[in-house]
Amino acid sequence: MRNINVKELTSNIKEMCIEANYNLSSDMAQKINEAIKAEESELGKKILNQLLENLEVAKEDNVPICQDTGMAVIFVEVGQEVHFEGGNYEDAINEGVRQGYKEGYLRKSVVSDPILRVNTQDNTPAIIHTKIVPGDKVKITVAPKGFGSENCSKIYMLKPAQGAEGVEEAVIKTIKDAGPNACPPIVIGVGIGGNFEQAAILAKQALTREAGKHSDLPHIREMEIDLLEKINKLGIGPGGLGGKITALAVNINTYATHIAGLPTAVNISCHVNRHVTREI
Repeated sequence: MRNINVKELTSNIKEMCIEANYNLSSDMAQKINEAIKAEESELGKKILNQLLENLEVAKEDNVPICQDTGMAVIFVEVGQEVHFEGGNYEDAINEGVRQGYKEGYLRKSVVSDPILRVNTQDNTPAIIHTKIVPGDKVKITVAPKGFGSENCSKIYMLKPAQGAEGVEEAVIKTIKDAGPNACPPIVIGVGIGGNFEQAAILAKQALTREAGKHSDLPHIREMEIDLLEKINKLGIGPGGLGGKITALAVNINTYATHIAGLPTAVNISCHVNRHVTREI
């Protein structure tokens, strides 16, 4: 058994909230540079170059890469040999978010009640997903998610007979409906299987996978490649102003499901697609 004081969770999550909001991950930087070379529209190229310029300014001035610093989504894989001590696990995570958003001067966007709309002033509570895994390590992924793209996301309770074709149609319809509102070029996370809520979590977690790294399942890898090609033929383009590059990556996660269902969730992220992972 390995004892970990919850203060370690707090300190790491505080730093990760700031890091994710201030620095574009290396996989996304690579994808944007590739997009500039591939984009055929002059306006599209100009927009992509402006995005890079914005990222450089953020880095030089030490400010967030986007004004919507998101709602904090935290994925934690906890080794079953780990024992947390010194306080409550979820309280420690939220304290890390609270400190990160205050010390990093990040926009506080969370309201305590969805109807009354009173701001909590510290961007808590976070959305926390915990999974127990073998071992004595703790793997933390912080993925702040803005709502420009989040509001464009969808879930479909498809019938099994609709199959892979139905899944692709649902994804493409979602991207068409989103148009310029999700701040393209986008990254698309897709969750297939499970049930209503599991599909959505699969889609959200798919966004944290390295952009361009395909599924280990051959048929899913083929679907990712096919969808990216079809989406980039829609003509939405950077900034929604036309062009070849509407999406930078399509990442699909799957899970077992019921014989009568084919749940499919589509979670869209803008070009910053923030995510940072650490292991303690």
